[in-house]
Amino acid sequence: CDEPERVVSALAVLQEVSPRWLDALAATGEILSSQIVAAALTSHKLLATYVDARKAVVTDGEHVAAAPMFEETTAALMTHADPPLAAGRIPVMGGFVGATTSGVTTTLGRGGSDFSAAIVGACLGAAEIQIWTDVDGMLTADPRIVKNPQVVPHLSFAEASELAYFGAKVLHPATIQPAVARNIPVRILNSHRATARGTLITAERPKTERPLTAVASKKGVTVVDITSTRMLMAHGFLRRLFEVFERFKTSVDVITTSEVTVSVTIDDARRLPAIIEQLSVFAQVEREDQMAIVCVVGDGLHDDPQLAAQVLGSVGDVPLRMVSQAASRRNITFVIREADLPSALGRVHEKFFAAVSA
Repeated sequence: CDEPERVVSALAVLQEVSPRWLDALAATGEILSSQIVAAALTSHKLLATYVDARKAVVTDGEHVAAAPMFEETTAALMTHADPPLAAGRIPVMGGFVGATTSGVTTTLGRGGSDFSAAIVGACLGAAEIQIWTDVDGMLTADPRIVKNPQVVPHLSFAEASELAYFGAKVLHPATIQPAVARNIPVRILNSHRATARGTLITAERPKTERPLTAVASKKGVTVVDITSTRMLMAHGFLRRLFEVFERFKTSVDVITTSEVTVSVTIDDARRLPAIIEQLSVFAQVEREDQMAIVCVVGDGLHDDPQLAAQVLGSVGDVPLRMVSQAASRRNITFVIREADLPSALGRVHEKFFAAVSA
């Protein structure tokens, strides 16, 4: 604890915390707890070895949201994690934490511990990656909004990616990527109920009577409408538009376009005033806050062309602000007012999931 204490003392003098030092401090909990867990396992006669994640997971220098460097991480894990495994010991390392090639501490961003597990599992060629959480697995809807959601026993990598990206809190959106690259199954299990079946995620899932897998939702969304007659029959307009979002490192979730208008949603509005200022140079810009995204996911959407219409019809009289369906036809996504989310989510879940589970 001496090192973070020295860092905090220095920052108190500077009265400024850069992303680099924020990472150094945020990593402290994972580093301490993983050493405690290793000691606890050993005290219960399970031979364990603490592995410093800063030596085992190599990332780029994008502090607070670092990206892993897989080739370098694989080499580092072979040095630090493979020997304990070969000796029959349990390597214990904190998630969420890594370091650059020069040894500067980084973090993988919010929820990065699951991502770390997938990175390590993929780099070591594990037979299975397990994510132990506080629910029985991936659910058909958010239990905070919908009563009695069901556990999804099996889903595909593609379905899991869509659900995680659009708000399913059980899984970090990036977790699936390393598993997909190595075709490693991912299993979600409940640490409070170890005997629960959980959810298995694989490249393909078995065909079931249920055409849809689950519905995800995300609150706190802002819709941005960009309108310009210059867009009509113009080359390069979209490139110029999205370069502004890229410049301010703000990702876009849902996109719809018409002849002269592009509408996008973002869930991080911190840099939106600056984005609007730059977009306003060549377009008229309007924003609408307190919106929500609903994403209905299932491979059945690809097989049954009428299913998407049935999903939208189930929402009833709830006004739809935007509607989008990807080329894969694995999801149907719509944007509504946040106040309408409980009603819309409940109706979709009642029609497509409650009857099957009854």
